[in-house]
Amino acid sequence: TMELSVLLLLALITGLLILLARGHPKAHGHLPPGPRPLPFFGSLLQMDRRGLLKSFLRLRDKYGDVFTVYLGPRPVVILCGAEAIREALVDQAEAFSGRGKIAVIDQVFQGYGVVFANGERWKALRRFSLVTMRDFGMASGVWRGMVKEKPDSVIEKDQGALQDPTLIFHSITANIICSIVFGRRFAYRDPDFLKLLDMFYQSFALISSFSSQVFELFSDFLKYFPGTHRQIYRNMQEVKDFIGHSVEKHRETLDPNAPRDFIDTYLLRMDKEKSHPNSEFHHQNLINTVLSLFFAGTETTSTTLRYGFLLMLKYPHIAEKVHKEIDQVIGSHRPPALDDRAKMPYTDAVIHEIQRFGDLIPIGVPHVVIKDTKFRGYIIPKDTEVYPILNSALFDSRYFDTPDTFNPNHFLDANGELKKNEAFIPFSLGKRICLGEGIARAELFLFFTTILQNFSVASPVAPEDIDLTPRECGVGKLPPVYQIRFLSR
Repeated sequence: TMELSVLLLLALITGLLILLARGHPKAHGHLPPGPRPLPFFGSLLQMDRRGLLKSFLRLRDKYGDVFTVYLGPRPVVILCGAEAIREALVDQAEAFSGRGKIAVIDQVFQGYGVVFANGERWKALRRFSLVTMRDFGMASGVWRGMVKEKPDSVIEKDQGALQDPTLIFHSITANIICSIVFGRRFAYRDPDFLKLLDMFYQSFALISSFSSQVFELFSDFLKYFPGTHRQIYRNMQEVKDFIGHSVEKHRETLDPNAPRDFIDTYLLRMDKEKSHPNSEFHHQNLINTVLSLFFAGTETTSTTLRYGFLLMLKYPHIAEKVHKEIDQVIGSHRPPALDDRAKMPYTDAVIHEIQRFGDLIPIGVPHVVIKDTKFRGYIIPKDTEVYPILNSALFDSRYFDTPDTFNPNHFLDANGELKKNEAFIPFSLGKRICLGEGIARAELFLFFTTILQNFSVASPVAPEDIDLTPRECGVGKLPPVYQIRFLSR
């Protein structure tokens, strides 16, 4: 790749100039140990060409569960394994509650919206989002509507056609978020809806790409050049325009006595706080919060389902046992309901294992410490970034017998009942735990069981030849592209 070599050469020259100008990096606080950084380039020499996750796991072998890496010029504390992550995010929840940046999308959010906000802004938006999502999500009829819309209405009518399931899973998950946020569902053939989904899908792949990981190291310098960050920015601006138009329409038809959805509720709160000069309920936070919920709520669940069905194709005996449990507990005459989950430990264990093995956000979303923080005998200075490596908990051999194998027994006790596991933290932990966790778990259960109640799945590839190697593994982990047949049962 020509542009990459040119960029690296430029980076080298600039680096050398900065090096001459600056001398050696000064010691920060009393950070955990780690490889000795070069000025400007940081720990570049210790980085693995296969990306950040592989680099961190390799350094863990040398430095243990808690160490410091320099991503370019800035120090980042890396936490590995379920215990270190829990000690930081739960036992010292407040200190570790800040949100760090992800370089390629920093331009998009700029610290606004519930996911990337900090301080009072974050607290206000999170409280509001949790209550409002609950009112229009779990507590409303959104689930009844969802199950009414049987997946067979989305899955191609021509029985058994080979298809890439990406769009199916995208549409059904996006429509849940759409009904909560926009108060409407989209027709599956709606061109605006399809375009929106495509933007999300492409952006998640770009954010997780190798070049975005290089950008994470040298964003101050690389942001002046073309690259994936510009494509992501363009995509996200388009989604923001879409949200903006929707907000205008909501504004024109707003009824203060009957808010229809998240946007209405937010607009009413905005009106209420109009006279507060420091209110966080303004337009900028609305657009970015909706973007966050939309992106986080669509991409994650649909990617997990995509991994899940690939795993069902690879392990047909597991799919068979799920079919059996569905037939015993639900039968074929009614759609699955959330109450069924408690009576279906095997299916629930399979879904847990799909989430563990799918490892959707392997390096976690960055945190920062909001004050100088003592941790395991070190001192982490205020505003230092901290990466909780969720992958290292989900694959922690102290908690899972066969971490590298897909094995639902990880979540079953001797009696075949569901068992909790401390290292199962796909939604992260602490004050920044995913605010859509309840909705996501409900969606995964209902979609997974509804599809398998109605269909069996088949692959053009023999199970032993199905490759599970991810297509991208950066901020997110994406399953490989594959083809599937849905056959009516």
